[in-house]
Amino acid sequence: MQKNLLVIEDELSVAKQLRWGLGKEYDITLAADADKGRSLLASGAFPVVTLDLGLPPYPDTPERGLALLEEAAVLAPHTRIIVITGNAEQETALAAIALGAADFCAKPIDLKILKIILARTFALHALEAENRRLREQSCQSGSLCGMLGISSAMTSVFERIRHAGSTDYPLLITGSTGTGKEMAARAVHRLSDRAEKPMVIINCGAIPENLLESELFGHEKGAFTGASKQQIGKFEQADQGTIFLDEIGELPLPMQVKILRTLQEATLERLGGTRTIHLNIRVIAATNVNLEENLKAGTFREDLFYRLNVIPLHIPDLRQRPEDILPLARKFLQEEAQLQKRGQMTFSSSALAALTLHTWPGNVRELQNCVRRALGTNPNKVVYPADMGLEEPDSELEQHKITTLKQAREQAEQKAVRQALGYSNNNISQAAKLLAISRPTLHDLLKKHEIQVHEN
Repeated sequence: MQKNLLVIEDELSVAKQLRWGLGKEYDITLAADADKGRSLLASGAFPVVTLDLGLPPYPDTPERGLALLEEAAVLAPHTRIIVITGNAEQETALAAIALGAADFCAKPIDLKILKIILARTFALHALEAENRRLREQSCQSGSLCGMLGISSAMTSVFERIRHAGSTDYPLLITGSTGTGKEMAARAVHRLSDRAEKPMVIINCGAIPENLLESELFGHEKGAFTGASKQQIGKFEQADQGTIFLDEIGELPLPMQVKILRTLQEATLERLGGTRTIHLNIRVIAATNVNLEENLKAGTFREDLFYRLNVIPLHIPDLRQRPEDILPLARKFLQEEAQLQKRGQMTFSSSALAALTLHTWPGNVRELQNCVRRALGTNPNKVVYPADMGLEEPDSELEQHKITTLKQAREQAEQKAVRQALGYSNNNISQAAKLLAISRPTLHDLLKKHEIQVHEN
C-alpha cells in the first residue's frame, strides 16, 4: 500500500515534477497554498509533508511557509515536515528546523536526495507511532490511554477496550453523562490499526436538524441558499479513520435512515452532488439513554441499533466503582495544580473522607469539576471539603431506607470502613486502628463489602 504524502507547493512545474518522480512510491496529494495545506494538515491523514516555504501571496519570502510550519505543531503534532528551500537560504532552513521541521531539501530538487530524505522521515514517523502505541497499550497502575481505574469494573472495561481496539467492528458505548464515554472511544481508536488516521467526533445532539445533513455528508457549491463553496462532511473527513457518533440517540429518524445507508454501503453523496464517494471508516457510537426503550417507543431504528451494537461497552457510574474515587481525585488534583503552577497540593483527611462518601451523580466529570473548584477558591496547598463544595463527613446526613436490622448494620459497617480508609489515606494499619479492629478483621470486611484498596 502506498504511503500518503502531502506536497504543499505553489509552482506547478515543481509539483508536476514531484508527482511524476515520487508517484510510484507514494500516494501524493497536492496543495498550492497555505489555506489548502492547513486544511489537509488538520485532517491527520498525512504522516509526512513536503513544504515549500515560499507560498502565495508572498512567494518570494518564507513568511507564509514558516507560519504554516509553526501552526502544524498544533494542527498535526505527529506529522513530520520536510521544508523545501533555495540553495542560498541556509538561515531560513535553520529557522525551519528550529520550528520543528524534520529535514530540508534545497531547490532545484534532486529527486534521489529527496527520496532518501523521505524514506528516512517515514521510517522515523513509523517508529514514533509504534512507541506511542506501546505506551498507550500499557495498563500499569490501573490506567489505559489516559483513563484511570483500579476497580474490578474498570479492569473489565479496559480489557474490552483493548480487545475492541484489535478489531474493526462497530462499537456502541453506553453509560451515564460524565462517565468518560468519549475517552473510551479515543482509547479504542488509539489502540486500533487506524490510530494514525483521523478520529472525527460528531455530537449528534448539538447540531441543528436543518444543518445536520450538510454537516455530516457535506455539500456542493450552490446546493442550497448560502452554499457559496464546497464543504467536506464529517464522514468524508473520517475516511480511513474513525467516526465517533456521540449521543446517537438524539438523531432524528430521517437522519438515522441516511446514516444507516452510508454504513451499509460504505458510500455517500454530498448534498447537491451526484458523485458517489467510497468510504473506509470504523464507527463508534455512544449514548446516555436506553436505546432499547427508544426502539419500543419508535424513536430509534432497530436496524441501525443492530448495525451499531456489534461490540457493546458499558461504562459504569462512579458510585458503582468507589475504589476509583480517590485515585481519580489525586490524578485531577496533580494535573490541575501543574496547569495552574500551584506546586504540590494535597487533600486533607476530611476531604478524602468526604470524597469517599459523596454519591457523585455527575460521575467523573463532577469529580473533576469539584477539584477545579477547589483550585479556583482555595489559594492554599491543602484542599478541604468546603473548597470542593462537599459537606464535612461528620455533618453529612444520609437518608437510606432501612428495611431490616441486618441491612442497617451492613450499611453502617460499610460506611465506617470507607470513612476510616478516607481519613487514613488508604493505610490499612491506620484504618484498622481507627476502627479498633485487627488488620485481618479489616481485610475480611474489605472482602465482604467488595472494597478494593491500593495502599499509598
